[in-house]
Amino acid sequence: MRYAVVSLITIGMALTGCNFSPETGQKKQPSTPEKAEEQVFVPGFNADSAFSYVKAQTDFGPRVPNTEAHRACAAYLTRKMKGYADTVRVQEAKVRAYNNDILNIKNIIATFNPERKKRILLAAHWDSRPYADHDENPDNVWEPISGANDGASGVGVLIEIARVMSQNAPEVGIDIIFFDAEDYGPPQSNQSNKQDTWGLGSQYWARNPHEYGYKANYGILLDMVGAEDARFLKERFSMYYASHIVEKVWDRAGIMGYDNYFVDEKGGMINDDHYYINEIIGIPTIDIIHLDPASKNGSFFEHWHTKEDSIDKISPETLRVVGEVVLNVVYRE
Repeated sequence: MRYAVVSLITIGMALTGCNFSPETGQKKQPSTPEKAEEQVFVPGFNADSAFSYVKAQTDFGPRVPNTEAHRACAAYLTRKMKGYADTVRVQEAKVRAYNNDILNIKNIIATFNPERKKRILLAAHWDSRPYADHDENPDNVWEPISGANDGASGVGVLIEIARVMSQNAPEVGIDIIFFDAEDYGPPQSNQSNKQDTWGLGSQYWARNPHEYGYKANYGILLDMVGAEDARFLKERFSMYYASHIVEKVWDRAGIMGYDNYFVDEKGGMINDDHYYINEIIGIPTIDIIHLDPASKNGSFFEHWHTKEDSIDKISPETLRVVGEVVLNVVYRE
């Protein structure tokens, strides 16, 4: 939000007024208080700023690979990150989609504290879905979506985090990657047997990292992190590959009072960008993603892959919660 966040949690403090046992008549030995959590300065997260970055992306229109909106948004994201990061690289590639179309993609990679060996990878996808294949209106099914939540929200949070880090550098190295072509998988009506048709940008990067031998201690992927009253369950691939990071993030969210967002429940297995980061390059990476098994699509937030995934569905409060949690995790490393 607009304020610095400093947490001080004291657990198990001994109460000197309760050191006598009526059962034994003996004076109790005072319990040893647990060490108070170290005070750490965590810079504030501006939710209005993050929202403006989400809106700036959607203002270009659907960011579908090989379109003018896609090219324009790539230039915008590159320009913004160059204003904040130590270095920015644009990884251009050609990848083959499920339908054999060749997509011209751009993974945008921003680096902070390049000299630090301990590194954290933060990521989101910036492209948007070419089909509204879960829309209730059949006239919309073959139309591209705005992708305000599914794509732009995670990127908006990370641009704001980049702005914050440009003013208050963390102790660790940070690499922020905006992956392309995550959402160019086959439409719901296409029963394709081809494997790995989603997450094309992250697959390419994982096989061709921006630095030879690149490693990070762990990664956090943000996907669909802007809807009102979002619920982030513990996604099962995240638990399989990096349960210790899931617990680190969810515990921190609980300490901050955000356990109504970061819910202590397991969700489904989502074949998202983090799957390929774990599988191909071996960086333990988790997915903070809005999961809702009770929704009409059975998995995600209500407007997933529909024309209704628009900027009016984005909540600055949800962006703030996610941004504050990620900043608190990063600045405590």
